[in-house]
Amino acid sequence: MNGLSADKGRAMSENERPEGDRIAKLLARAGVASRREIERMIEDRRIKIGEDFVTSPATFLTSLNGVTVDGKPVAKPERTRLFAFHKPTGLLTAERDFSGRPTIYAALRNALPQGTPRMMPVGRLDMNTEGLLLLTNDGGLKRQMELPSSEIPRTYRARTFGDISQEQLETLIEGVEVDGMRYDRIDANLERRTGQNQWIELTLTEGKNREVRRVLEHFGLKVNRLIRTAYGPFGLADLPRGAAVEIGKEDVERFRASLAS
Repeated sequence: MNGLSADKGRAMSENERPEGDRIAKLLARAGVASRREIERMIEDRRIKIGEDFVTSPATFLTSLNGVTVDGKPVAKPERTRLFAFHKPTGLLTAERDFSGRPTIYAALRNALPQGTPRMMPVGRLDMNTEGLLLLTNDGGLKRQMELPSSEIPRTYRARTFGDISQEQLETLIEGVEVDGMRYDRIDANLERRTGQNQWIELTLTEGKNREVRRVLEHFGLKVNRLIRTAYGPFGLADLPRGAAVEIGKEDVERFRASLAS
């Protein structure tokens, strides 16, 4: 065995740290799944080192030699890849849904090039939200991009029904509390109005669950269409609905370097 398991290895003091990294981190880097999903896989006894099941996520390894998932050896990590996908409405951002609702993976089978490794969504778009969804095979990059502390801006366009002024929207720059939930600053601008319908552009960095909808509903607006148009430096541009395109290696490396600075 090439690792040290917390439940089978020797006791360690608080200041002592074994060599290598936690197995969940290594498997996420290899594109197996997110760290949280890997922890569930460990609970379900789907991961082994040699003939032994991994029983704790606090298992440190220096490599993935001998590690299997569902009986299959883990391949060496591929280079980090990042795709932009134009998610249509009506799809769940999930691998499977036990009630049978369609997920993004059904669409991705046709959208991604043949032979593309397993891709994980960066964050989520709810079922009725469309637009830019980034996908990566690198669990470490995924986590880094999702952390609020990374402060990556996300931009949305919302078509809303109701009455609102630019002055009201500008109050969001100070943040707002809705039903006990505090939302950080949002840069919101009224684009155009047709009768009681208007398009509003919003840029935020937190990305809490249903944040845009809840904030606009707080003003008495009904959101009847919501599109994410950008995530960090990556934009939806004219990517057709249901299509995916790979982001260039140099652009990914430049973006990753900016996160580390």
